[in-house]
Amino acid sequence: MPPTQKELAKLAGVSAGTVSNVISGSTNVSERSRQKVLEAIRVLNYQPNLIARSLRTNRTRTLGIVVPDITIPFFPKIIRGAESAARVRGYFLIVLDSEGSSDREADMIALLRAQRVEGILLVTAGSTEAFPDRLNTSDVHFPVVCLDRLPADLHVDSVCVDDCGAAEMAIAHLMSLGHTSIAAITGPLSLRNEQERLRGYRQALQRGGRKFDRSLVWSGSFEQEEVAKLCQGGMLHPAGRPTALFATNGVTGLAALRSLYSIGLSTPKNFSFITFDEINAEDFFRPSITSVVQPTFDMGYKAVELLLDRIEKGEDAPRRKIRLPAMLKICESSGKPLKPVPARKTAARKQTGSKTRAHR
Repeated sequence: MPPTQKELAKLAGVSAGTVSNVISGSTNVSERSRQKVLEAIRVLNYQPNLIARSLRTNRTRTLGIVVPDITIPFFPKIIRGAESAARVRGYFLIVLDSEGSSDREADMIALLRAQRVEGILLVTAGSTEAFPDRLNTSDVHFPVVCLDRLPADLHVDSVCVDDCGAAEMAIAHLMSLGHTSIAAITGPLSLRNEQERLRGYRQALQRGGRKFDRSLVWSGSFEQEEVAKLCQGGMLHPAGRPTALFATNGVTGLAALRSLYSIGLSTPKNFSFITFDEINAEDFFRPSITSVVQPTFDMGYKAVELLLDRIEKGEDAPRRKIRLPAMLKICESSGKPLKPVPARKTAARKQTGSKTRAHR
């Protein structure tokens, strides 16, 4: 027979009420008593009957999070922050991967609703045109917090960075180094955060007195082959090659570096480089990569706090949009543009060098 809460209480030396409060996640328990109960749970291998408890209390103390691709390092960092915040408040977190598919996203949301989660954290899979249908909320009051990719057509609480301002910060850094020809390679521009980062790129050029050149915006995807084609097509013409490249996300940035390194170009020798998001394989790149760093752990943590506030306060509370600051991590890949010596001066220098050697 599985152990009961009475047996837990006896082993821990506390009341059955204290055991119940610890299991339910109540904060009305001293840390000393909580640790005693947790140790008794470990010793007796106690497994609470969550289904029975949820039927009795109409609470599951469970949240869900849906991300578009759990293999992208950005998302596990958000999940870690979310799980940490959920654990502090006595909640469990169910993690699901939509694999970048809107249809699968709808299935994942339906699954979480069927599991009676109390709220959902959501990073949308892609285009948000039919987002309310994907959420399938006949009950529009179901608590949802969106992260990173914010749908324009759904009014929910949200957490992200100031994408526009962060991108502007990156371009301003390149301009301060003397770059005047800066290309931007983007992910899918159907995503609102990609649009905002491109807006920051344009805004920085405008503030710096530079004219926006549409030919220097390479609108791409998350597919490595497409990114390689765009980068190599834009960088293989030395006469018109930009001196700097800005990638609007880490997946595109990593693909861009791989493709350009493969054809013999390097940074910052041939071009300066900044990517939005740290590249997970950064340690394999020398020189090190200048990056716009998002506070991913904090994003996940804040999102859970926001979601639990929504659950507790209901729909009467005003919608909240939390925008966290990003940081520019300056490394070796962003340097001053090289100034090639004109051909006639090179020739003259060679001739002078020959005369000098002859005199010697």
